[in-house]
Amino acid sequence: MHIEGGCHCGAIAFEAQIDPDTVSICHCSDCQQFSGAPYRASVPAKAENLKFTRGVPKVYVKTADSGNKRAQGFCGDCGSAIYSAPAEEPRSVFMLRLGSVKQRAELAPKRQIWTASALPWTAHIAQLEGSAQQGLAPGKK
Repeated sequence: MHIEGGCHCGAIAFEAQIDPDTVSICHCSDCQQFSGAPYRASVPAKAENLKFTRGVPKVYVKTADSGNKRAQGFCGDCGSAIYSAPAEEPRSVFMLRLGSVKQRAELAPKRQIWTASALPWTAHIAQLEGSAQQGLAPGKK
């Protein structure tokens, strides 16, 4: 599947070919902290199938408890997460952050990892009361 994406401010844009059956959710504590959310959704793209069409992500290399190093690519202007990848270059696979992909509504996750770190309430969010937009009174759609 052909996808396009980029950061919130528009400084970075990319195109990629991905397999929509490889979308996953990670519940590890690093993904929770990096995303500022209870989990992070990603889709892998091989390096040869990813092209940055505008800008260059800034990279932060994190070291996991295991000692494994991962490059975290993000926009240096707005902070939007773009990818994670092996720290060493050349990088072969980039885990594109689903929030940066324009077609994200079409890319339902197929699996979850690090479920031992999942926040216990994440399995029940479909049952929460909701509104179509921020600021609407409860019960309004």
